[in-house]
Amino acid sequence: MLSNLNFSVAELRSHFPILNQSVNNFPLLYLDNAATTQKPQSVIHAICHYYENSNANVHRGSHQLSNRATQAFEAARLSIKHFINAQSSKEIIWTKGTTEGINLLANVFMGQLQAGDEIIISALEHHANIVPWQMLAERSGTVLRVIPLAADNSLDLVAYKALLNNKSKLVSIAHVSNVLGVINPIKEIVRLAHQVGAQVIVDGAQAIAHEVVDVQLLDCDYYLFSGHKIFAPTGIGVLYGKQALLEALPPWQGGGEMIKSVTFEQTTYNDLPFKFEAGTPNIAGVIGLAAAIDFINGYDRQAVQHHEQALLTFTEDALLGMPEITLFAKGVDKLGVLSFSVKGEHPTDIAMLLDAQGIAVRSGSHCAMPLMKTLNCGGTVRVSFSIYNTLEEAQRFIEALKNVIEMLKE
Repeated sequence: MLSNLNFSVAELRSHFPILNQSVNNFPLLYLDNAATTQKPQSVIHAICHYYENSNANVHRGSHQLSNRATQAFEAARLSIKHFINAQSSKEIIWTKGTTEGINLLANVFMGQLQAGDEIIISALEHHANIVPWQMLAERSGTVLRVIPLAADNSLDLVAYKALLNNKSKLVSIAHVSNVLGVINPIKEIVRLAHQVGAQVIVDGAQAIAHEVVDVQLLDCDYYLFSGHKIFAPTGIGVLYGKQALLEALPPWQGGGEMIKSVTFEQTTYNDLPFKFEAGTPNIAGVIGLAAAIDFINGYDRQAVQHHEQALLTFTEDALLGMPEITLFAKGVDKLGVLSFSVKGEHPTDIAMLLDAQGIAVRSGSHCAMPLMKTLNCGGTVRVSFSIYNTLEEAQRFIEALKNVIEMLKE
């Protein structure tokens, strides 16, 4: 693969078979990458190869198929360790995705928190980083605090500092907003939280595909992401946690793999990372995720970021030049995502009319109803870019959107 700053987007696109199709007699233009990314052929091949050649359960077999599956499974864990710069592969826990990872933490923290302890989230959060904490608060008597937005729709850090106190135990925050693309200052958020003894959980679902994540540099206590947003299969994700913190937490689910020994009188739990991985895991998903990481590592990350940012900047400038458009979080540093509304029009109508021209975008609340209330809108149209999108596609989207708006005026 290419490793210079002048990588070919056309060459890269050739690895994604799904892009070579027509929708409604138009070439597919896929701009719903914040929901899920497409999969390169190498990921598809890795999954098929596992099922065709090594399908067996991991860790428990004494035969060659199991040995091969286990080797690939644990090599993938090591690959993720290097990808996010964790200190140890023991800090990498397999989950179904970001949502399950947050629910895992919310459940195991139940015994660590007392009534009156405070958990801080923000107005930017996905439902997956709101509802589990509400459920925990209902059961434990903890109090949920919310960081409001500043006038430019970025986080209000002055308000965040005011929320922190000796009752603050957890801060759970998105690295990048799935609606607005706003990049939160995670390193500063972590530093301030640690000053009052609070631990920080970072929802990295929207950041992981767009920028290099270094969990040691961020100094976050936990970092979570989903494979399907980074060119891997659905149903696989990662929970990173600092080893000492994970060791101090109880397991979440009981069953096979997460035990050392079981009697009717007592069970001894397994060491990390297996303590949190009860039952047969998504082995094919793990192998697919490793293949996706290999694919990403085959390209210059700086070049990819530059390319994606150029698409975002071009599209944002074009939208700002359209009087019918309200663009949210304009002028704020963003990654991958733009959200807008069209004056007097329902966002779903806009999305459906774009789909009629082969353009896939997302509309609605984007699993962030509280944010919609803060923005005082019922929903937005969301455009989200990935590595395989092109400037020509961005231009085509803008022209199609202009045509839709003109048609609705008639």
